[in-house]
Amino acid sequence: MTSARTMRVGHRTVEVHRPDKVLFPGEGGAKEYTKADLVAYYRSVARFMLPRLRGRPLMLERHPDGLAGPRFMQKNTPEHYPDWIHRVEVGKEGGTVCHTVCDDTATLVYLADQACVTLHRWLSRADRLRLPDQMVFDLDPAEDDFGQVRCAARLVGDLLGELRLQSGLMTTGSRGLHVIVPIGGDHDVDDIREFAADIAETLAEAHPELLTTAARKKDRGDRLYLDVQRNAYAQTAVAPYSVRALPGAPVATPLSWDQLDDPELDARRWTIADAVDQARSEPWAGLRPHAPDPARRRLAALRRRQGEFDASQ
Repeated sequence: MTSARTMRVGHRTVEVHRPDKVLFPGEGGAKEYTKADLVAYYRSVARFMLPRLRGRPLMLERHPDGLAGPRFMQKNTPEHYPDWIHRVEVGKEGGTVCHTVCDDTATLVYLADQACVTLHRWLSRADRLRLPDQMVFDLDPAEDDFGQVRCAARLVGDLLGELRLQSGLMTTGSRGLHVIVPIGGDHDVDDIREFAADIAETLAEAHPELLTTAARKKDRGDRLYLDVQRNAYAQTAVAPYSVRALPGAPVATPLSWDQLDDPELDARRWTIADAVDQARSEPWAGLRPHAPDPARRRLAALRRRQGEFDASQ
């Protein structure tokens, strides 16, 4: 096994240790991938991924011994990380935590060398921690029923369109989809979380047989859970183009709304073998943020109309 390999990445030199180490075993028909494969993928996808990462605190999901070994969810940046890797110090109860920030390809390659398989990002930037510039709706099916996810995504997209909010779709690389809504970034996180919860509740009330906002699994039955908890302060969501720690190395991949109709689509449609090809199509091109206040007024008006209709029945 090769012990180390030195790579020139931009104007940095990054050492990749044990590049032949298997991180994703080829079991159950899944393809085997090594650390070198992970590094190569993140290097190739960097120009599409970095605009979604720059300036954001990260939580890093590390698997030093591959999928078969222990998982580490790393918030605090270790002291041995190079000085050129950016950090942001965030207050917490009883102290602070120093999150890693990935601003360049060299950092992305270094993190892959650290067996950071998945990057989870904040919905706000380091200089505006309480002012998120995105909302996320996590469509979490009761079972591995992607047809249910597909139907829910259409309902979410239709309501957001009615509210005149642009949105993008992303496979999670696990079981469901995320719907990402870019917003202006000038409202407090608690306001945005409340707005996301109101949208989810409106959908659940209109489609009680399919959707739920019940936090407890025992209360959901076979309905899809509209999860908006990632919109809370200091919570994270899987970053676009992140690899997931699952057999076959599936990738959380942006897609266009037209691709929702693809019969081959599922939550693990793309892997490190082909996610870069999907990225080149730039499915989120043209996606622009909108101020949430007009959309909140439209939602309030819609809920009033729904209440009046229900009262008349």
